[in-house]
Amino acid sequence: MTTESRIYTAALIVIGDEILSGRTHDKNIAQVASWLGVQGIRLKEVRVVADDTPAIIEAVNTLRARNDYLFTTGGIGPTHDDITVDAIAEALGVGVEVHPEARAILDGYYESRGGLNEARLRMARVPSGAELIPNRYTGAPGIRSGNIFLMAGVPQITAGMLDALSGTLEGGALLLSETVGCWIAESEVAELLASTEHAHPSCQIGSYPFWKDGRGGANFVIRSVDADELAECSRALAGALEALGKPAVAGGI
Repeated sequence: MTTESRIYTAALIVIGDEILSGRTHDKNIAQVASWLGVQGIRLKEVRVVADDTPAIIEAVNTLRARNDYLFTTGGIGPTHDDITVDAIAEALGVGVEVHPEARAILDGYYESRGGLNEARLRMARVPSGAELIPNRYTGAPGIRSGNIFLMAGVPQITAGMLDALSGTLEGGALLLSETVGCWIAESEVAELLASTEHAHPSCQIGSYPFWKDGRGGANFVIRSVDADELAECSRALAGALEALGKPAVAGGI
């Protein structure tokens, strides 16, 4: 299988008690998924876990084994409950060390901000042998250890770390999509959707119902890594809807 046709996958672990309690609304899933898509990598699964070492270890070891890449957000700050580095080091069976380059970066950043104290130095700790991911906002770097990427929980900082990684990961076939909208209940076309997808095995069709202007309809999103198959499937679905007397709307409603 060539790199162009191979589908590369990734998983994301969102770490933090504040996410699970509802106190903080996660904004990283969407931006990580979108960024991965541009890199030719498909986000296959997401887990949200507490600031709990066994939970993080279990999630890390499960997801890193069945995906090409694993990303984590949260838990790499300066406080006692920032345990992601220690948990992932334990999952990998390695120690934790202060990365000399990270220490130098933080030393320079905090030189005019009260200096590098013990709490701030925690942000220079990495699993042994890890590399750094630049952080243009606050200096405190992200971390890459093998196929695992540890990033900040603050969305703006995460975005900056993703920018720094752009173009550096091996990706495969881009997932393409087309949308067909229709004023029809998805229950009326369930069998049609299944048969259309079956006739185009390289395509997947997602159905997304909505209620608008006092009536219901659905947008059907067709996805494929093959542009020709995608176009053919889209035409077939639109034609089938037209045959039912339900005009299809290219691009969705």
